[in-house]
Amino acid sequence: MTPSRFPDGMERRAATELRAAGRRLEGYAAVFDSPARIGGFTEIIKPGAFRATLEARADVLALVDHDPARLLARTASGTLRLAEDSRGLSFAIDVPDTQLGRDVLALAERRDLGGMSFSFRTKAEGWPAADRRELRAVDLIEVSVVQAFPAYSATSVQARSRGARVAWRRRLVEAL
Repeated sequence: MTPSRFPDGMERRAATELRAAGRRLEGYAAVFDSPARIGGFTEIIKPGAFRATLEARADVLALVDHDPARLLARTASGTLRLAEDSRGLSFAIDVPDTQLGRDVLALAERRDLGGMSFSFRTKAEGWPAADRRELRAVDLIEVSVVQAFPAYSATSVQARSRGARVAWRRRLVEAL
């Protein structure tokens, strides 16, 4: 089975764990080796999939619902920080003091957001079975706060204030 892509070759994936507290969102936009059902196949992200993007210091955006008109942060300005660790792709977003930023923080604090998502173009993949896809290397375009239903259930978002360590942590169950 072939994954559905946008005309420019970009794909999007999402997950549902959210954490919230303060002026910063933190968590995981992708978790390695966590299966997600995408249409008619199961997909997993392999460790190292984001390495090339991070090493290239590409300008990756943080958006709301993949909408470029709803920008929260970007790596080029230092308001979005991304890193790969043994669990997955971690992020930290310094949320702007804008109406959009305040709205996102209010929804995160109420635990109303659906999860995190990311857009990418595939560089290397494997199909160990007809219905199983492994993402081995991708060009990361953006990470998004998702207000509704994400595809991956293992990602996380946490809002943090500069003065507080952690307001709370919460993992949501798979929404779909």
